Amino acid sequence: MACRIGELVLGCHDPEVLARFWCEVLDFVVLDREDGEMVEIGPREGFGGPQPTIILSRQDEPEKRKSRLHIDVNATDRDQDAELERLLKIGARPADIGQTGEEHWHVLTDPEGNEFCLLKTRLNPL
Repeated sequence: MACRIGELVLGCHDPEVLARFWCEVLDFVVLDREDGEMVEIGPREGFGGPQPTIILSRQDEPEKRKSRLHIDVNATDRDQDAELERLLKIGARPADIGQTGEEHWHVLTDPEGNEFCLLKTRLNPL
């Protein structure tokens, strides 16, 4: 037997802003809210399916150091260049972490500066 990731928790300043962003990126919906303190987003089927949900939890104090966890995403219905353009339009920003320019991925940040990568390989939708 093994474990499976059911939820990812991301501390943030404004859960509502990040919920809108990540719902647009991942085609997720809001599953739950708690009084401005937490927003849970996930696939339309809800918790327990093949994809983990993401809990965006209010954290007013910024992290003192860089997070060791980031999200990688893959386009499902377009090529990497078209997906990069879409992500930039909805609020992602390019991030420079010392890339050489030869990588097959793009490093981006969400509206609060959390790094994530757009990978080249296209995945089949679930």
